[in-house]
Amino acid sequence: MLAQKLLRQAKSREETGLFACEGEDLVSAAEAAGIDPVELLVADENIAPKLLASVSTLPHPARVIGVYRRSDLPSRSRDVTLALWRLADPGNVGTLIRTADAFGAGVALSEGCADPLGPKALRATAGAVFRVPLTGWDELPARRVALVAHGGDSLAEADLAAPFAFLVGSERAGLPEDFVAQSHKVTIPLQGEAESLNVAAAGAIALYELARRSA
Repeated sequence: MLAQKLLRQAKSREETGLFACEGEDLVSAAEAAGIDPVELLVADENIAPKLLASVSTLPHPARVIGVYRRSDLPSRSRDVTLALWRLADPGNVGTLIRTADAFGAGVALSEGCADPLGPKALRATAGAVFRVPLTGWDELPARRVALVAHGGDSLAEADLAAPFAFLVGSERAGLPEDFVAQSHKVTIPLQGEAESLNVAAAGAIALYELARRSA
């Protein structure tokens, strides 16, 4: 079954340009965004519940699964972009897409990022994937602000005039040195003993600071 392959195989999503969403919340978010499914599987309507449960990746199987075209997702860039460099955790990728939605930013993904259209990432977006433009790393604006754990200017004092991109690095390795060297380095000051912040938390704080200034 196509939906089963799309939920379990990134290769199938890449080859077909399709992806599958599980659950009424995600399907409703797509509908609200004006994005129509290629196929909609609904328990007790056009598919047996037991068969749909065998397709689902959830502990409590969804009663609806929608299949969508990636090309139907928003792609127009925004003045502020949250650029994710090699984030391997799909939960973090999805959470940052949701955060970008909350603050009106776009998201750019480098090669090596977790697939934003995989099941775990999609659930973490809470439907934001149907509203937030997803672009490639090569589409970033020229002006870039690199979030680094140490040694940058305080976020509160940084020049955040749009258009620009916030660069956030992978959970383990951070950002490449050449990216940092070509960007305005910014650090979030920490008061406690933690060495650094989770990447999703850092991205949320950075976008909140930008929103706070324009409030």
